[in-house]
Amino acid sequence: MIDPSRTVALVGRPNVGKSRLFNRLCGKRMSIVHDMPGVTRDLISTEVRDDYVLLDTGGIGMELDMTPKKISVAAEEQVEFAIQAASIILFVVDIREGITSLDEIVAQKLRRYGKQVVLVTNKVDLEEHESAADEFIRLGLGEPLLVSAEHGRGITELEAVIDEKLGPKPEGSGADQSERIRISLLGRPNVGKSSIGNRLLKSTRLIVSDVPGTTRDSVELDLDYQHKDGELLKFRLADTAGLRMKRKVDNPVEYFSSVRTQAAMERSDVVFLVIDAVDGVTKQDQALAGEVLDAGRALVIVVNKWDLIIDRWTHDPIEGFKNLKHFLKSYEESLRKEMFFLPNPPVLFVSAATGFEIESMLNAAAAIQATLDMKLSTGKLNSVIQELFEARAPKIVGTKRFKVFYAVQTGSRPLRIRFFCNRIERLDPSYRRYLEKAIIHEFRLNGCPVRFDLVGKERRYEEGEGEHAPRHNDTLQNKARLKKMGPDAAKLDTKHPERRKRITQSKAAHNASEGKGGKGRKKR
Repeated sequence: MIDPSRTVALVGRPNVGKSRLFNRLCGKRMSIVHDMPGVTRDLISTEVRDDYVLLDTGGIGMELDMTPKKISVAAEEQVEFAIQAASIILFVVDIREGITSLDEIVAQKLRRYGKQVVLVTNKVDLEEHESAADEFIRLGLGEPLLVSAEHGRGITELEAVIDEKLGPKPEGSGADQSERIRISLLGRPNVGKSSIGNRLLKSTRLIVSDVPGTTRDSVELDLDYQHKDGELLKFRLADTAGLRMKRKVDNPVEYFSSVRTQAAMERSDVVFLVIDAVDGVTKQDQALAGEVLDAGRALVIVVNKWDLIIDRWTHDPIEGFKNLKHFLKSYEESLRKEMFFLPNPPVLFVSAATGFEIESMLNAAAAIQATLDMKLSTGKLNSVIQELFEARAPKIVGTKRFKVFYAVQTGSRPLRIRFFCNRIERLDPSYRRYLEKAIIHEFRLNGCPVRFDLVGKERRYEEGEGEHAPRHNDTLQNKARLKKMGPDAAKLDTKHPERRKRITQSKAAHNASEGKGGKGRKKR
């Protein structure tokens, strides 16, 4: 994992060549789109040489047709964003246009904050452009570095400057960090994530407040837990900023916090989605759960503030429920209906305020971690899928049903299964969820997402895909039917047409000798 402090940001007004320079430095085109209010252009970020994170702030807050006043405000937003994001700022200017008023505004604000700044004069495409470089010294940001992002000139020198300013990559704890289970706390603002983190850490190293949005950035801390059986479990805990609905993210600082939260989630082995027990499942909770699912991370749902429910039950029991345990069961059933699209994750009821069942979170994470790299037996997998099709047949789409000829695991984290099937479009969403949840249940993968890669007949035959794929008549559904027809018929389930021919000839000869007709039948 890259140290979050090793971040480099490209800053500059529009059309100075930041995106082209970005592509030069990372060696590829990489665009991560975050469609959120307050940002007039997509944020682009990527990891460079597994050494640092490169951000292109783009024209954040800046447009060519802005008034001077709006430009000043936009420049401040962009610089503030870079200050929050980066340890090093690459201030990009256009040598052909000279110093503009907007360049001066940005330079002034960068000097005020005292950040490490590299002044990059771009578009030095011709030798005569070099003489104009001295003008930029008056920006007060040091000697300008001459580059041409279009032609690759000066890129090696720029990379050397970045490496020098970043310094050597911290060695950290090395192997110890790779052994730790990476967990993160995710949830909307004010559901008690930091309070849970403090309970887990048995400290107050995280800031706790009743004001939503207190945590502005993700914080990562090591956590060692002595399991009751004596095993020492090692975790890396990330407490993330509370994520709002996208339409409510309205300033660069909060936007950057959400980006960092997303990154922390994607680095996690297990994500704890924290829900307020009193509020129940909200639309934002569902949206966040979908984000975790899309990221392919294992998930545990944590219902916090359960002490408030216990207290209410003690003073005023709810009619229709025998006891608190009965109510808890009903609550969980209702929650799972609201989160029907999830891979049957564990649901834990905890209280950060009292410490109730807090340690169950670590036990759940350790149990899930043990299954993340599971290798499924291909034979067992195909048998399970065959049984699932027999238990519940897919609905007819067009004139035929969805069929799977063969299945094989192709990856993990998340678990990936490739289906060689007849028609991809015949797998409807409800049947896909049925297969996903049934496989998760059968192989005890609760909380772990499953991905299906579908390969239809046309694609397999045209592109030669699927080295594991058998012939057309070797479907899982046909296997059961052929088995009932006898041992010889079962042999038809092969990759070799010649064997089928020999079986057919053998049957014909047998029929002739028994007088059952056919070409060899004797005349009476």
